[in-house]
Amino acid sequence: MRFWKELRRRRVYRMAGFYIVGAWLVIQVADVFFPAWGLPETAVRFLIVGALACFPIALVFAWIFDITTSGIVRTEPADAGEVFDNSLKRTDYVVLMALLAIGVAIVFGSLQRIAEEVDGVVAVAGVEKVDNSIAILPFANLDTNPDTGYVTDGVTEEILHRLSSLKALHVLSRASSFVFRDSNDGAVRISEILGVRYLLQGSVRRDNDIVRVTAYLIDDAGKQVWSETFDRKLEHIFDIQSEIANTVASRIEREIVFPAEVSAGRTTTNMVAFDAYLVGRAFINARTPGFQDKAIAAFEEAIRLDENYAPPYAGLAVALELNYRDEDWQANRESALRAAETAIELDPELAEGHAALGLMLLGDTEHDPERAETSLRRALDLDPSLTNAYNWLANALQQQGRHEESNAVSERGLLVNPLDPILSSNKARRLSQQGEHERAEQILLRLANLPEPSGLAYTGLAGLYNETGQFDKSIRWIKRYGLTSASSVTGVYSAYLASSYELLGLTEDADYWVFDAMAQTPEPGHRFYIRAAQLRLRGDHVGLQEVIDELDAAPGIDSDQLNIADAGMYAAANILTGNFNVGIDVFEDIYNLGSLTLGNDVSFFGDLGYLHVLAYGYQQVGRDDEANALLARLDEHLNVLVVEQKMNTGELHHLRAQNFAMRGDFAAAADALEAAIKAGWLQYTFVMGNPMWTETIAYPRIARMLEDVKVELERQRAIVQEIDAEHDFRAELAALRSAPATED
Repeated sequence: MRFWKELRRRRVYRMAGFYIVGAWLVIQVADVFFPAWGLPETAVRFLIVGALACFPIALVFAWIFDITTSGIVRTEPADAGEVFDNSLKRTDYVVLMALLAIGVAIVFGSLQRIAEEVDGVVAVAGVEKVDNSIAILPFANLDTNPDTGYVTDGVTEEILHRLSSLKALHVLSRASSFVFRDSNDGAVRISEILGVRYLLQGSVRRDNDIVRVTAYLIDDAGKQVWSETFDRKLEHIFDIQSEIANTVASRIEREIVFPAEVSAGRTTTNMVAFDAYLVGRAFINARTPGFQDKAIAAFEEAIRLDENYAPPYAGLAVALELNYRDEDWQANRESALRAAETAIELDPELAEGHAALGLMLLGDTEHDPERAETSLRRALDLDPSLTNAYNWLANALQQQGRHEESNAVSERGLLVNPLDPILSSNKARRLSQQGEHERAEQILLRLANLPEPSGLAYTGLAGLYNETGQFDKSIRWIKRYGLTSASSVTGVYSAYLASSYELLGLTEDADYWVFDAMAQTPEPGHRFYIRAAQLRLRGDHVGLQEVIDELDAAPGIDSDQLNIADAGMYAAANILTGNFNVGIDVFEDIYNLGSLTLGNDVSFFGDLGYLHVLAYGYQQVGRDDEANALLARLDEHLNVLVVEQKMNTGELHHLRAQNFAMRGDFAAAADALEAAIKAGWLQYTFVMGNPMWTETIAYPRIARMLEDVKVELERQRAIVQEIDAEHDFRAELAALRSAPATED
């Protein structure tokens, strides 16, 4: 007790308070002004460490000395019987109030961050940096004509391609680099987010046939390593690109041999052809409405101007493949395959040509995925920065049942392009399938909070939350996307909203968004799919029969003309409404049951669901042997996925429960349903209205679990209704959609 009183007498407490207040104020000022003075972020960290290190010294000083009006004097030990005043002085109150204010500020800031995380807004985290890694940021367009910005992007991408051919360099892909086109983030922050050691920035100015390219290389500490300006005639643009690529590489890795390692197989002497190619590529990258036709026209013009120029053929192949909704889609595919093969014939070292060929082979049922794999691996050998090639190669391996290899390829792709929405969303999906829902959520939140987030981030979050029974969160994220990118809210997003509302039992809202989705969907088959999927979730078989009749009566529509997804829904709807033979016939056309390999040919859980419906159809028409054989095969496959591969999704557990139920094993069905609910499966209406569950839902243990699900849905329904009462999202979105488009 005496020691603590002595601390008071020597004013150590007061010194500690003054020190904390003063240090906190200094750090706050430094945090504001250091970046403005060009000081690195580490300077603030050193200041914090220094303040912490000096704190014990200040306390020792306060114990030994006292600051008085006469100066600094040594504090004498107290006499044994001395009594000193313990009352608080005015300065003590000042210090205490300051400490209280700091504490409130810290707590408020922490609560704010927590609230943001709960609401789904998290900072974009950095990734581990790779040695000899570089990101080429989009060069600034200084052209007097802003409509020629595609030239600037083209120059940037060509430099990226040339650097990617240098084996000693790890070059990030365009998709991750171009996220920061209009970002206010500094070089240090961007390098942290992308996980690179160097950034290449610059500008391009084009004046008739003269082009000026300025480039500068920055390291991850924000220090400029090199800069140079190149003035050339436009016809020498390829020389500029090679020169920049070689110089940058030499600065990063001195032992690289130049210039032989940099490929020169992408050039043309016809600058108008080069210009047309850049226009086509700009449309492909932008993915604006109608981009396919515009890209095709530009690539065909480049080929007309220089039929020996290889890159436009590769671009044409991809554009034709992406034009799958065209009525001549089959002819487009044949043309795309010829274009990809021509690109390789003209330039065997063209990575984009091999990638395009791999894509064609991957989607062509007449070819094995092994051939696609060969082409895609060749493409990545030539250019390791081609993100799409990683995606397509992962798909080719997945089709062959080589799941671990597929995952490894996706991870390699993420090293090259850590912000790629397709690779990232695929990784999130795999993590979710393994039951790692939080990690999957963090990946998708990271994508959603980029400066220009992809719609895949929002559909990924909506899908994840629907799969894990968080329908209220799914609705919030789709609405957030709608209010930030109204023109992009197509039928896909409206359908996600519809399914979330339907699963919560809010049928009026579900109907609104289903019809909104259908209004934006031109294909009759897919409009049928959207409405039928909703009615199936609802268990409304009368409504299902009505939409079947509407599709059957539509002129020029036949079930044979439906794509595989729409045909599958058509078959399932017919079986569920009692048209057993019709549904069975369509399913048997879709699935070649005699040679069906579930591990390879059945890639999606939806297929497993459809095959259970087919087994139910067999049961209803007395084909019990076929039903039992199919159910046994499905059970074996589900066991591999859940037990051996340790996949942990609510949908898989639900399918196992349904399989057991259809075979009369209600106890096993209850065990599987319990696992499904623990994984977030809460599709109450789907079970209650599903004839395959009719006998099972009365089983006492299953009935109790379904009642618990019903209670949780009521809780979420109340949350959503409260949110909808506060904000009229329908009206807000309609106003944004009808607003005139602004010029960029």
